[in-house]
Amino acid sequence: MHGSHGHSHAHAHGDGHSHAPADFGRAFLVGIVLNTGFVVVEAVYGILSGSMALVADAGHNLSDVLALLLAWGASVAAKKPPTARFTYGFKSSTILAALANAALLLVAIGAILFETIHRLGNPQPVQGMTVVVVAGIGIVINAFTAWMFMRGREHDLNIRGAYLHMAADALVSLGVVLAGLAILATGYVWIDPLVSLVIVAVIAWGTWGLAKDSVKMGLAAVPEGIDEADVDAFLNGLSGVEAVHDLHIWPMSTTETALTAHLVMPGGHEGDPFLAALSEELKHRFGIGHATVQIEQTPYCAGACGGPS
Repeated sequence: MHGSHGHSHAHAHGDGHSHAPADFGRAFLVGIVLNTGFVVVEAVYGILSGSMALVADAGHNLSDVLALLLAWGASVAAKKPPTARFTYGFKSSTILAALANAALLLVAIGAILFETIHRLGNPQPVQGMTVVVVAGIGIVINAFTAWMFMRGREHDLNIRGAYLHMAADALVSLGVVLAGLAILATGYVWIDPLVSLVIVAVIAWGTWGLAKDSVKMGLAAVPEGIDEADVDAFLNGLSGVEAVHDLHIWPMSTTETALTAHLVMPGGHEGDPFLAALSEELKHRFGIGHATVQIEQTPYCAGACGGPS
């Protein structure tokens, strides 16, 4: 019999692959309010003190407020129910947000780098104490906001993007404080842009990882932490399975993974209990919460199977 279908859907809740964005609404709100307020304060004091460093950092902080809004919007969209047009819902908007956040970080890096190179060639007097105090406030606000997102960064690329933005800002503010103190102590104005270069390198390192992972997710690559060969071996090792083909594993969002596969089982299977047990095993072994399996008693391929038949 060809094409006997067993469709099994297991929705992973309460483990490392659950809907992490749902828990971060308050963190997004607090982070956005705090950082918007700080952008205003930093810009005003930057203009009053004549410090381009603070004005430039206010611009960088503004990009982070936009990043938080983007990540929050995506996490809300991911919870919306499927529609007739978007049958998976809007879960993959979190992947788009992670990509956009990586792009925003690159723009911020470019802006800081441009300002840093300009100041290396044309050092400006720095209003030391004002810069130190305002940037010190920035460290507290950015570090606190980053801390709110820390627990979600391992399992959700969207949350990781927000976390990286805020952690990068805390580093920038720390660098500004250290540079301000060093300039107050020595009078060497070139210390400020030199510290900025180090900060840019640190941010760029984190951004590269975020950009690489989000591009892979956008291309529906097998998620990090799941070995396709292990999944294939597990399916092939099931009792009664003679062959596996058309195995696909891809991210539905930054927290959820889907799988489709055709299992060739000449002797048939036990029906729903088999499919339910298989779904549970895929969820607990590999964190795959959305599995759709087609059972075939004789191999059926529309074209190349991509595996034994």
